[in-house]
Formats: sequence, structure tokens, C-alpha cells
Amino acid sequence: MVALLMFAAVCCAAPVGNAISAYVALKTGAQDDGGIAEGGNAADIPARMLSAYKKAAQQVGKYVPKCQGMGWPILAGIAKVESNHAVGRNIADNGDIRPKIYGVLLNGSGQGGNTTVFPDTDGGEWDGTASGERAVGPFQFLPSTWESVGKDAGDDGVADPHNADDAALGAAIYLCGGGRDLTKRSQLKAAILQYNHSGEYLANVLGWIDQYTAAAKGPDLQNLSGKVRTVIEAALSQRGVPYSWGGGTAQGPSYGVCCSPSGKSGASIKGFDCSGLTTYAYAQAGISLPRTAAAQAGRGRRIPASLGTGALKPGDLVFYAYAPGRDSTIYHVGIYAGGGQMINAARPGTAVRLDSVNAMSGYAGGARLL
Repeated sequence: MVALLMFAAVCCAAPVGNAISAYVALKTGAQDDGGIAEGGNAADIPARMLSAYKKAAQQVGKYVPKCQGMGWPILAGIAKVESNHAVGRNIADNGDIRPKIYGVLLNGSGQGGNTTVFPDTDGGEWDGTASGERAVGPFQFLPSTWESVGKDAGDDGVADPHNADDAALGAAIYLCGGGRDLTKRSQLKAAILQYNHSGEYLANVLGWIDQYTAAAKGPDLQNLSGKVRTVIEAALSQRGVPYSWGGGTAQGPSYGVCCSPSGKSGASIKGFDCSGLTTYAYAQAGISLPRTAAAQAGRGRRIPASLGTGALKPGDLVFYAYAPGRDSTIYHVGIYAGGGQMINAARPGTAVRLDSVNAMSGYAGGARLL
């Protein structure tokens, strides 16, 4: 057991600063459960919320004709950070969310990080209090902002920030501004900073947008054959299987061990950690891998990080290190699926999913075994 704990500790311990920070986890009260499922859907997004994001992306052109590049992953990235997609609430067929989502009262008390007093503007109509302002709904609009961007997406006669469809459309309109081109990274960043002028907030939202975008695109397997296709299909078949610290064998998901550096135990979770997933996928092609990410970097032909991610080919192992260039510090491994994506068992609280190869920090190159 001691030996098992030692290899688990160097397999997938994520460094500080990846997709969701402690700040965002505290703000949303949510774990990083962003597993990606088939069909461009995200397993951590309630189906009714996802439909609201997609509907808003289609409708926004009616209100901001010059806006380009608005897609559901952008709205999903904002809503993930603002409310964790209203997970835990009841979302009715018409999109109404109950209980309603309220932020802290912005009275300058310092609670929840607020230091500025925002006087009441809606008489408590949306935020339930006439003693000040608080953000509302899954996109956390201030009532004063909602007054300018709120639209009735569901044609029920009310533009309600506590309704999934209305709120998503309002967010799309707000992010589009006067007609931004959100396909341009600089304009996407400007839109997010308009929502919340914080570098930390920007990085977290962009991380989620990139993950959801990767899910929406999906890998192209048409031109793959042989062992490459076998490995990638084997890994993709495990999407949605939970992350388990120390979990996964050549035979499939298994119960893990205790505990990750953040104190997360895999002992009661049947699933994969990062190197458990790669061990399983390659075993389906008849290739045996050592059990740790760092040890796996010693197999096959090494692809230096200096060549960039563009040197990767489908089926390659992708590595991440605390100190790129020193393979002994490798902490994570994924399987490159092509198109800038990898199949990834990211960290405790997630599920196996498709990610951008930029979703983890410290890119340390790859290894080609196929």
C-alpha cells in the first residue's frame, strides 16, 4: 500500500492555477465536476441549462446583429463560474429556477469580497430586498444591469433573470456589447472583463470556455486506423467515468486510494486517475505502460516541449510537469486526440473528458508509442 500511495502521489496532483481556483470553488460552492460527455454536451451542465445557452447563442443576433462568434461554450463558461449552472436548484420546463439564486448584499460590509455600497434600484423586485442591491440568477446580474439587457426569451411576457432562457439571452447580449467579434481572443477577453474586471476571473472563465469548446468540437477519428484508433476509442469510451485518485488498471476502472495532496480519497470511487486512464487505453492496443505519469514519459519516442503542441499526433501521450524539462517533476499525462484536444482524467472531482491541451499548466512534451 505504501508503494501504491507513492506512485499515486506523483501521477496527477494538479498544481495551483488550473481550470478552477480555490477562489472560484469558494465563490460558487462547487467542486470542479466538469466531465465531458458525447455530442458536444458537458456532463456537469443540467440539460435544461445547456438548452438555454444554445438557444441564447442562436437568438442574440436578433438583438445585436453585428455580434459574431457567440456560442454556448462562452455562456457556459460564465455560468459555471457565476452559479455552477444552477446545479442543485429545480429548473422547470419553462426555465424558471427555484430556489432563486441570490448573491451577497452589496452594502460594503466586506462579506463575499464586496467593499462598495450599491443602492437599491429595483425596490426588491428581482433581488428580494429594498435595502440594497445583490446579484441575481444563474448569471448573477445586478438589477440595474438587468434593466438594460434583460429580454423575454421565452415569450411569456416577462424578462426574468431567474429564468434560464431569459438570463442566458441577457448574458449573451451583454457580452456582445455593441457588436463584438468573439472569435477574436482579445475581444472575448474584453467581454469577460466587462462582466467582472478581474484577471483571476478572466483566467477561470477562459479555462471553462476552452474546455466546453473542446467538447463541442469533438475529435475527428475518420482518418485514424490501427492501434492509434484503438487507443483513442478506448479512452473516449470512458468519458463520464469519475476521477479516482490511484484508480484504473489495464482492465478498466477500479477503486483508488487515499489521498491526493488536497486530501481527496479515491478509495470509495471506481474510476481512473490520469495514468490509470492511459494504462487502460494503451492496454487495449496490446501495449503495457508503467503506472505513473513520470515513468510513462520514458516510453516510446520523446517529443520535446520546445517543438510545441503542434508536433503532437493522435495517440501520443501528453505530459505536464512542475518544472518542464525535468521529467522527474511530471505530474500529469493525457492522450492526444488531435485538433488541440486530449482525453483527460484531470483531477479529483472531475470525470474523464475531452480538454484542450492547454487546460493543464506546465506542458512538458509528449511520447509517441504508436
